[in-house]
Formats: sequence, C-alpha cells, structure tokens
Amino acid sequence: MRKHPVILGLVLLIALAAVIYLVFYRAGSQSGRSAKQSFSLNDKIGVVPVEGVITDSLAVTDHIDEFAEDTSIAAVVIRIDSPGGDVAASQEIYDAIVALKKKKKVVVSMGSIAASGGLLIACAADKIVANPGTITGSISAIMQFANLEELMKKIGVKSSVIKSGQYKDIGSPTREMTPEERMIIQELVDDIYNQFVDVIVRDRKLTREQVVAIGDGRVFTGRKAKEYGLVDQLGDLASAAKLASELAGKGGRYDLVYPREKRSSLFDLIIQNAAEQFGKTIFEQVQKKRGGVGYLYAP
Repeated sequence: MRKHPVILGLVLLIALAAVIYLVFYRAGSQSGRSAKQSFSLNDKIGVVPVEGVITDSLAVTDHIDEFAEDTSIAAVVIRIDSPGGDVAASQEIYDAIVALKKKKKVVVSMGSIAASGGLLIACAADKIVANPGTITGSISAIMQFANLEELMKKIGVKSSVIKSGQYKDIGSPTREMTPEERMIIQELVDDIYNQFVDVIVRDRKLTREQVVAIGDGRVFTGRKAKEYGLVDQLGDLASAAKLASELAGKGGRYDLVYPREKRSSLFDLIIQNAAEQFGKTIFEQVQKKRGGVGYLYAP
C-alpha cells in the first residue's frame, strides 16, 4: 500500500463514504421519515404533522396525497399542533383528509394546541384523540383592522384615495369604518363562522344548538372537549396510532412513518428554512395589518 498511495487514498475514501452512508441511513431509518427507507414486517401508520400557524396548505396536502397512494400505509394519523390560521388553507387541508378517508382510516392526534382551524381540520378524521390538557375549541372567525387616522394627523400625513366603488377601500387604516362597512364585514365573518359550525354539526353529529352554545370563541381543554362531543377519546400520539391500526383492521405491531423529505444540500436547507420563516413572518404581519379573515386562536 505504501508503494501505491493513490490506491490507499481511494480505499480510505471509500471506507469513509461507507461509514457516512451507514450513519445517515441508520439515523433516517430510526427517525421513521419515510415508509420505504427501511424494511419491516410490521404494519405502517403514516403520520402527517400540521404545525404552527396555517398559512399554506400545499406541503400538508402533498404529504396526505403521498400516503393516500402508498399501498404500504395501513392508516394515517394527522398530528395537529396548531392554533389555526388562514381559512382557505384550513379548508383545503380538511378537504384533503376527507378524500384520504376514502382510501385509508384517519385518526387525528391533538398535541399541545389544536384550536380554531386546527379543530376544523380535525373534524375531517374518522376519530379524534386529544391529550387531557390539549388547548382546543376557539370555534370562531375573526378579522382585525388597524385605524391609524389619529396617528397620521399627529405626524402630518394625509391619505388620498381614488376608487371605482363605494366599498373598494373597506377596512382602510386611514379612516374610521362606516356603519355600512362594518355591517358588510360582519356578514362576511358570520358566513365564515357558519361554515365552521356546519362542519362540526355534520362531522361530530351534534345539533346546531349544541355547537353554537360553545362556539363563541372560547377555548377549553381536551378533557372538556370530550364532554362536549368534539373529541372521541383522550390519549397521546401512541394512542392515536393504536386506534388507527385497530380501525384499519390490523391491531398488531406497527411502525410510525413520516413523509419523505426531499434531499437537499446543507446550504439549500439553510436558505430554504430562512426564506420560509421570512415569508411566514411577512404574511402574518400583512394579514394583521390588512385584516385577513382567519380561523385562528391568537390571544
């Protein structure tokens, strides 16, 4: 080997590559990130995380669709840890779960919080499991507008608006909202709220009177939610996975698998994560300032 340093270098390089591959392969198989990364005779329960403020549905619905088409997945658990968020995004995730139920049994596992839009999503599942201390509820819709008129007067700023319709600048931060405008916004919020109530009435088999009685924006624990009929049983992620396995007619040993992650370089991951966080921050700030409607618990 000493006479052939090039061969020695190649051998060491191959050995190092093999070690790195085994380390990352083992880490990947232990983390359960993909249903097809490791061989197992156990049933597979897919886990789709829904985390943080819901501003977009694409990533979650892609994961749901992936598991829907994967024949190795016996059932799916939707793990919700979210205070809710954008109305349309929440409804799109809800619709994706409804479609998934046609192929797989679906159980929702509520984490520390599954309020407002998080609860809406949960209602699409076959069963809902919550921790006793889960914060849920907040059956409501909300729009917020800032009025900077007095501040603008103090600093000497004036606003000029040219519009084609009477209500084109409804919710403008430069002036007080008129009674007619307030009525229009209230009707919009009420319609969004009623859509929420309709979902709970239909999916949780409750009367409209029962839902409206607790649908005033209040939050409650998972234990209280079970008393109200919004949750089927109390338990953690493992309990939800076991229930999903039983509903699928399995009930034996199972492995939890997560959506496969796209392979990217470290630099790409850093840039992507920074861009996502920046985008979410900007979106949330714009929503607050422009009064976007949402299914969101935000104390």
